[in-house]
Amino acid sequence: MPRTDNDTWDLATSVGATATMVAAARAIATNAPNPVINDQFAEPLVRAVGVDFFTRWVSGDLLAKDVDDDESTWKLEHMPDAMAARTRFFDSFFQDAAKAGIRQAVILASGLDSRAYRLAWPADMKVFEIDQPEVIGFKAATLEGLGAAPTADLRTVAIDLRQDWPTALLEAGLDRQQPTAWIAEGLLGYLPPEAQDRLMDNITTLSADGSRLAVEAIPNRPERDTEQAREQAREMMRRSTAKWREHGFELDWEELGFEGERNDVEAYVANLGWRSVGTPMSQLLADFGLRAVPQSHDSVSMADTVYYSSVLNK
Repeated sequence: MPRTDNDTWDLATSVGATATMVAAARAIATNAPNPVINDQFAEPLVRAVGVDFFTRWVSGDLLAKDVDDDESTWKLEHMPDAMAARTRFFDSFFQDAAKAGIRQAVILASGLDSRAYRLAWPADMKVFEIDQPEVIGFKAATLEGLGAAPTADLRTVAIDLRQDWPTALLEAGLDRQQPTAWIAEGLLGYLPPEAQDRLMDNITTLSADGSRLAVEAIPNRPERDTEQAREQAREMMRRSTAKWREHGFELDWEELGFEGERNDVEAYVANLGWRSVGTPMSQLLADFGLRAVPQSHDSVSMADTVYYSSVLNK
């Protein structure tokens, strides 16, 4: 069923299932021979969600090569390395912000993110996680059951980003007079174009001078953004959906995102006072000694995703 402005989900369905998929990829990356990340909570969280497809993938009972469509530029096989690079980028972003003296961090649409439990935060660090109430409650209960405790002052904000989350965040204790480190990881593609802009506007309004922002964004490539290219992408997602269904998992990739022309993230936040540096996924993979993800001349691939780190000057 296509996305709507008031749809809901849990960690086994719709957009929520993508958070579980990413956690499964982090679990596999953590168990690699020479891992570049260590997310010890990823696998138990995936198992707790209980989606058989992802549990079998984490266990090694489901092989990505048996699920992937040969002609697709997006493959499950690429996910562990890609998510290891992405995770390392955002981990380093928070660590650098803390070293610079920032003492409050916000994780937008936190899903199964466990940074509040696994990173070595300063003793006086506040970490705010924002997500739907069911997602927040499930993760907190699962981690408590594992005997895990936050390594920072964790403030959960159980609210949908389509609601008045800025007010809820302030009520949870965010100090808008102090710099904040924000991350939007794996989020923007699941927002309508206008909601993406509104998110950046709200972040800026809540941020003091010197705040930092890290986001993952798909670059604007007009030469690839043709109706033919969009239809090729839809067909690729339909084939992927069919392959996943053969292995027992129902998720229609074509219906997860929102189409429409988007503002370029770097240019948009620049107008709000943010100075940004962007690094493509292909560079992160090379920097961390991970396998390259194939790129396509016909469409934007996972390797083209850009990771921006920005600083606010007010």
